[in-house]
Amino acid sequence: MHFSIPETETRAGDGGGGGSGGGSAYVAYNIHVNGVLHCQVRYSQLLGLHEQLRKEFGATVVPPFPPKKIFTLTPAEVEQRREQLEKYMQAVRQDPVLGSSETFNSFLRKAQQETQQIPTQEVQLDVLLPNGQEVKVSILTSDQTEDVLEAVASKLDLPEDLMGYFHLFLVRESQDGSFSFIRKLQDFELPYVSVTSLRNPEYKILLRKSYWDSAYDEDVMEQRVGLNLLYAQTVADIERGWILANKEQHRQLKSLQEKVSKKEFIRLAQTLKYYGYLKFDPCITDFPEKGCHVIVGAGNSELNFQVKLPNDQIKEGSFKVTRMRCWRVTSCVPVHNGTSSGLNAGKPEVKLELAFEYLMSKDRLQWVTITSPQAIMLSICLQSMVDELMVKKSGGSIRKVFRRRNNGGLQRSTSQQAAKSPPLLDSPDASRETMAKASSKLGSVSLRAITHSSSSADVGASDFHGNYAFEGIGDEDL
Repeated sequence: MHFSIPETETRAGDGGGGGSGGGSAYVAYNIHVNGVLHCQVRYSQLLGLHEQLRKEFGATVVPPFPPKKIFTLTPAEVEQRREQLEKYMQAVRQDPVLGSSETFNSFLRKAQQETQQIPTQEVQLDVLLPNGQEVKVSILTSDQTEDVLEAVASKLDLPEDLMGYFHLFLVRESQDGSFSFIRKLQDFELPYVSVTSLRNPEYKILLRKSYWDSAYDEDVMEQRVGLNLLYAQTVADIERGWILANKEQHRQLKSLQEKVSKKEFIRLAQTLKYYGYLKFDPCITDFPEKGCHVIVGAGNSELNFQVKLPNDQIKEGSFKVTRMRCWRVTSCVPVHNGTSSGLNAGKPEVKLELAFEYLMSKDRLQWVTITSPQAIMLSICLQSMVDELMVKKSGGSIRKVFRRRNNGGLQRSTSQQAAKSPPLLDSPDASRETMAKASSKLGSVSLRAITHSSSSADVGASDFHGNYAFEGIGDEDL
């Protein structure tokens, strides 16, 4: 996730903004996540979060916080503090302990709810299934992502031990029924608030499988509801052209559909090109030439490129995640007055780029850049593919262990008081030290740890992601 604070504004109030001198106005900081307004907070609120994190994790773990000022801040000092707070939020989020802590996540959920001024109450939320069918669930506006997933699973009778194989995504539905994937919904957000605050009926929440290795399909197909969801997704991906099939394969698939042979249908689909891939909207790349139009697909531990060259020739190639040394996401968010900049999602206000450093051949690394509004989603796909590879290598499991309550059931939590959510990818602790060793041949990179920030007011920090799966690659692999 890309955190930025591109804007500040002065609002009427009782001061308390940290160095305001107790005046009648205070500075509000607009925190954007992936270029979209998530919440507004004051300096004092962020300071309170910082003190909570220090108390819970220790002063040596938590990054330094911008100091208080005794006198009223000048405009230059307000801008300096904005930059410092942006660096602080980036550093906390990128830390694997702090960024996944309930203290940090619950702060962001509460701030999101307060900013959007949506009171806690029971509502009906429509969640799309892969085939476009909608399921209506009763939730609280303050329910976090995991709570909503639990509600959807309960409504569908999806067994608890299969919930970790699925996730909720924020998508934009076009008039022809196709979807553009915006992002996976995160632990620090409230799905109902996230989708309604966009104020655009095209934005929906979609349930879809959240793993990449088709070997896990066998686990999902053991249960009736899991089989039905996987079948519906496979059919939809074939119909939208994400999975490619020739005339004979289409005939075989249709025959299996008529026989209602869902498992056989899926197993045949597994042999087809681009099965299990997530396709992205057409965008721009600088490979092999600057300004090329490209359609990117993520799956099978790779990014697939279908590039349209300047001479209109189509060229296809793939970039394996194991040969990506690191990647980064950069964003450019225009500065506007007021709070509407992040809410009007229909306008392309944010320019996003994903760039990855790729081992093209022995000892030759090259940066490849993709310019796309879906750059964050691309980064999430890369990270989840790497995580899955490393979990499988270490003998771990992608099954998610959900929270047990005293009464034996699952209980929702509010944004004000939420139980800590366990990680989706669970690997044995003993393997972590081994996983942290990068290639000795080409140098080491730490995962999600290196932050390069820009002093420009309208450019967010560059978030570098090192790759655990990038290991010593021999000549036979090149």
